[in-house]
Amino acid sequence: MGKNVINVGFLGCGNVGAGTIKVLHDNAEAIRRKIGAEIRVKRVAVAHLDKARPEWVDRDLLTTDPADVIDDPEIDILAETIGGLNPAKAYLIRAMERGKHIVSANKELLAKEGHDLLPVAAERGLDFFFEGAVAGGIPIIRPLMTDLAANRIDRIEGIVNGTTNFILTKMAHEGRDFGEVLAEAQKLGYAEVDPTDDVEGYDAAYKLAILASTAFSSRVPIREVYFEGIRNVSAADIHSAAELGYVIKLLAIAKRAGDSMELRVHPAFVPKLHPLSAVNDVFNALFLHGDAVGDVMFYGRGAGSLPTGSAVAGDIMDIARNIRTDSTARVASTCFAQLPILPMDEVQTRYYIRMRVEDRPKVLAAVANVLGDHQVSIASVVQRETHDGQAEIVWLTHPAVERNMKAALEEIRNLPAVRAVNNMIRVED
Repeated sequence: MGKNVINVGFLGCGNVGAGTIKVLHDNAEAIRRKIGAEIRVKRVAVAHLDKARPEWVDRDLLTTDPADVIDDPEIDILAETIGGLNPAKAYLIRAMERGKHIVSANKELLAKEGHDLLPVAAERGLDFFFEGAVAGGIPIIRPLMTDLAANRIDRIEGIVNGTTNFILTKMAHEGRDFGEVLAEAQKLGYAEVDPTDDVEGYDAAYKLAILASTAFSSRVPIREVYFEGIRNVSAADIHSAAELGYVIKLLAIAKRAGDSMELRVHPAFVPKLHPLSAVNDVFNALFLHGDAVGDVMFYGRGAGSLPTGSAVAGDIMDIARNIRTDSTARVASTCFAQLPILPMDEVQTRYYIRMRVEDRPKVLAAVANVLGDHQVSIASVVQRETHDGQAEIVWLTHPAVERNMKAALEEIRNLPAVRAVNNMIRVED
């Protein structure tokens, strides 16, 4: 029944590549029993041969020439862990032209170029799996494609970036500001020297695009996914959230909005009673709702060498089984719908607003009038006395349209008694 040895080639041997090789090495016998064949790492392409490697990486397998992996006719599966768009895309297309099945943990590549890559796999009868591209070791792509495939998924929301979750957790538990905690995260290795992808929301947006296209079976142009990061979240906002019964998380939200999709990444107030509020430090979690299954939550380590390596190794095993049973290309084409993405200005949600104003009569009424003029209804308001004749006001609104909220804030900023609109954060109840 099929091949007894499945050969795998790697492009890249950084954290994820090395973690995957370790999982395959440490659990080799169990893996062989589970799929009925040996998975053998045959070649590993790296940028530098003299770089230090973990002891489980066989240096005799290393090469600096990607062609040694891509063009080797004995390699059945190519695992891409180099990241980025180029040359990764060209390498994968060339590998598929040579009949290789693909496993990738490259979220940026899948989010931006998946619509070009997956059809190539389908046309050639190849598998293309990417569980490791979203939420590290948490299984979510495969469950959406198999276990939950009979459901109409109408909403996914979650914490999909461990760096920002670590920062917000520290800010909440220790009362510290963003910049100080970011420096600690960089020192601990949780944040990159250049943390832009994480703290500005790019990373979460890539993952949301992949999740939404999988859950809703529709192509998601990454340029239409709204995202913002956590740089503007202050200790004062964290404190206000706690007083009001919320915690602040960077949420990735995908939901059906009529015949459209609503896709957004941004900081959000999450009720303390919601399961996502208790997801702390570098952990990730995804909460989804299907029409048949109801609410389901996935929780675990969303990044790291071994958690992500676990996901990549699982994909390799899945493809190995398919090769042995001659049943490849099972899930290469999933985007059969063409759902438009609702513009952010048309999204409706609740809002938290924190502002600093002159502490004198009629200021609250003036701000409330502007909100009312723009169809923004007030749920609650809290005024705190500060110094120098100024006061801090915190507002919570009822659901309002984003366009109206932005227009109201623009007018409020120009009121004579308003010194600053410090922040606006969406509230997800």
